[in-house]
Amino acid sequence: MKLTSDSFQHEQRIPEQFAFGAHDPVLHIRLAANHNPHLKWSDAPAGTRSFVIVCVDPDAPSLPDDVNKEGRVLHHDLPRANFYHWVMVDIPAHITEIAAGSCSSGIVAGGKRDLAGPPGSRQGINDYTSWFQNDTDMAGTYRGYDGPCPPRNDMRVHRYHFTVYALDRERVPIEGEDFTAPQVLEVIQPLVLAEARLTGTYAINPDAG
Repeated sequence: MKLTSDSFQHEQRIPEQFAFGAHDPVLHIRLAANHNPHLKWSDAPAGTRSFVIVCVDPDAPSLPDDVNKEGRVLHHDLPRANFYHWVMVDIPAHITEIAAGSCSSGIVAGGKRDLAGPPGSRQGINDYTSWFQNDTDMAGTYRGYDGPCPPRNDMRVHRYHFTVYALDRERVPIEGEDFTAPQVLEVIQPLVLAEARLTGTYAINPDAG
């Protein structure tokens, strides 16, 4: 399989348009347009009956103590953890492209109520749900795509892995609306016929490298 995007090139910077947060010279961070990027995949194997999309940042700080704190710096060697930005399942086999901004446009405090996507598809919760759980202004259940917003004081440029999985069944065997990307990745292991990955990078800290 092959996965490409008109929004960014493999291992190149993701434009601010597709991010949750962006650099601001005065406020340090401001909210961005939060559009999902364009994705197009090809060469799925015979027998493919549906697709799954997952986006993960493997460079998220594992400890939140110093995140975005004035006078603090998150160094390259800080322990890192996965932060999932998107999980979409049950994408029909005839769908091989997602237009930019077709599944996400803008930011909704507390999470989007009405999700857009290919007919029949389902989108689970992303990790902004847990990140904002103690924030009175932003707390809620975040579903669908919410883009990059790495810490403004992080010295590491974050990577964002977009992966499309081709499955041998039409529906992922997971129920409800609050499924997570790790749960999906576990249950689809025996169902995956092929996969393709596209990686973009992003940083809010202008000194990150």
